[in-house]
Amino acid sequence: MPVPKRKRSRARRDSRFADKAMQVKAFTRCQNCQEILVPHVACHHCGFYKGVKVMTVKIDRTLKRGQARQAQEARKRAQSAQTDQSAESK
Repeated sequence: MPVPKRKRSRARRDSRFADKAMQVKAFTRCQNCQEILVPHVACHHCGFYKGVKVMTVKIDRTLKRGQARQAQEARKRAQSAQTDQSAESK
């Protein structure tokens, strides 16, 4: 098993741990919805970054899904109404 030839100096040893100290995180507010967030990151609440919508968020997806379901139900109702009318005309 390899063994170090010389003792590592205190300066070298301690410099290895110099960057591991805990640092205080900076926080900002979203320009769009005023949610607290880390700087230079898109808002997870509204999906905006520097005033531009850059990603879809959970609220957007649920609204879109709801609209798609309503449209699908309307199509089903229209199809069933058409089949009922064709059955009555025969």
